[in-house]
Amino acid sequence: MTEIDIPTVELNNGVTMPQVGYGVYQVPPDETAVAVTAALEAGYRSIDTATLYGNESGVGRAVRDSGIPRDDLFLTTKLWNDAQGYDAALKAFDASLAELGTDYVDLYLIHWPVPEAGLYPETWRALEKINADGRARAIGVSNFQPHHLDTLAENSGVVPAVNQVEAHPFLQQATVREYDAAHGIVTEAWSPLAKGGELLADPVVTALADHHGRTPAQIVLRWHLQLGNVIIPKSATPSRMTANLQLFDFALDEDDMTRLAGLDRGERTGPDPDTLNHR
Repeated sequence: MTEIDIPTVELNNGVTMPQVGYGVYQVPPDETAVAVTAALEAGYRSIDTATLYGNESGVGRAVRDSGIPRDDLFLTTKLWNDAQGYDAALKAFDASLAELGTDYVDLYLIHWPVPEAGLYPETWRALEKINADGRARAIGVSNFQPHHLDTLAENSGVVPAVNQVEAHPFLQQATVREYDAAHGIVTEAWSPLAKGGELLADPVVTALADHHGRTPAQIVLRWHLQLGNVIIPKSATPSRMTANLQLFDFALDEDDMTRLAGLDRGERTGPDPDTLNHR
């Protein structure tokens, strides 16, 4: 079992969260326990799952079998769109805990705002109760735009600890990141590598990789860390899992960061939070 000193960020309620975690989006349920076990062996201590992924039980199995004390791990899961609303959210959370086989999570997120339904302020009240009861050490949102966060603020005094959004050099989310920072919300990036492919072959990224003697993925992940983002790269390959944690012995300089900033296209690989309404 590898021990890596992964930096942490402090959330607005004092809970600390590893800045690099392992995401299990699109990991098949029957492969999840093996993948998470490999990630834990590589040194990850933060695991990000969701009801939608259908693999919470595999995450829980790997965590239980790892022998790592529960207090040394940071587990995140998310509420799916069909469980928006106060009572439905409480039931969905109970179901997630049962799947994970734990009596608490470290972070619970509303997966999407689903603006057409207009239920997310009510859903947030359920998360407040879950947090107050100690069953989620921190609560937050995913894919929320500033106007969604403003609506929460108008209806609640509890500020989300985290806003998990799609972010990478092709979609840098400056407006969201600035809003989050101004309100004490940590920005967490899903799809931090933009699904690889074109981004990792971009001439700016490959030139920086050559210059630093690093992989293109390491360059992009290091860029996130220096912006202050939390990241959850996903890989099913143990060697890449390990490489994605080898980020703490080099740094990008100001010119490097400027060159990467120039790649922003406002280009999503996933849905637009203002138009995703299916439940």
